[in-house]
Formats: sequence, structure tokens, C-alpha cells
Amino acid sequence: MPSIFSTVPDKDYLEFNSETGLDYQKVVKFAELEKKDVSRATDIPVGSIRYEVEKMPKELKDRLTEWANLFNLVAGYFKGDARKTSVWFKIPNPLLGNISPRDMIRIGRYKKLISFVLNSLNENRRAS
Repeated sequence: MPSIFSTVPDKDYLEFNSETGLDYQKVVKFAELEKKDVSRATDIPVGSIRYEVEKMPKELKDRLTEWANLFNLVAGYFKGDARKTSVWFKIPNPLLGNISPRDMIRIGRYKKLISFVLNSLNENRRAS
């Protein structure tokens, strides 16, 4: 079982945060998701997908914050290498039923994916 503190990355490896807070559009761009993908993944209508902080639905902010956290957790495993992290999210993973982690997010399976990542990182820590 992962510890409570293992759910937060050591740092912002992918530089999603700026002086004004989380750059939500940068999170979506990293995952190479279109508005229709974000809509499907979050159950928020396409017309409500906005990246201006003051116009974003709270649910969208919450989901994108979770995704940024997940991306940085995986980036931590790859010692901050954004390229390796990006490739990991795009390649079908046999442990996920030959679905890429990116597609897991796109089809709304974020919770299963974060559980998989946290368990994998925890197993790695125990092994080392």
C-alpha cells in the first residue's frame, strides 16, 4: 500500500506551475489531448472546456490538477526526463490491457491509472 505522502511528486518536474499557479493548458498540451478528449475524460461538455482560470469549471480544474500530479509522479521515476515521461504515456502498456496510459485518461479511467502508477512506484521503492 502506498504511503499517504507518495501521492505527491517531489517537485514540478514538467514545469506546469508558474507564478500565477498551474498552467492548465500546458497540462493538456503535454498529454496531447484535444477539447473533445478532455470532455470525454472529465464528463464536462465540450462547450464548457475553457482554460482561462476564471472561466474554468471547478471540476475541470480539479481533473487537470490531478493529471498534472500524475504526470509529475511518472516524471519523477524518469528523473525529470519529459521525453521519457511523454513516451511512457503514449505507448500501450501490457499491464494495462495493452492500452496506453494516455488513452486510459482519454476514456475516463484516470482512477485505475493513478492506482496502477502509485502501486508500481511503491513496489519500486521497496525493491530498491
